[in-house]
Amino acid sequence: MTLVLQFCRSCRRYQHYPRPICVSCGGDDLWSVEAAGTGTVDSFTVVHRADVPYMLARVRLAEGPIVLTHLVDVDEPRCDQPVRLTWRDGLAVFRPLAPPE
Repeated sequence: MTLVLQFCRSCRRYQHYPRPICVSCGGDDLWSVEAAGTGTVDSFTVVHRADVPYMLARVRLAEGPIVLTHLVDVDEPRCDQPVRLTWRDGLAVFRPLAPPE
């Protein structure tokens, strides 16, 4: 599975979620493109409700758009943390990138 963004050929900006026109320039020459699947944590919170605590994060994708998502497999979350897209139960979630060796 992949995360799909829209790319405006008029102003050369990406947007997520899909819309009929570009939110930057109002153009309608939009292409669907596959996201690189990487980004950085912009903000996060730990929710202590539901079945288990879970983390919500605002992730700025490498292409620029910001998505609200679950952050998984992280013990100590931090802002500016590099993350990568993964899939859990058919949902797009992000996990920390492995530290360089």
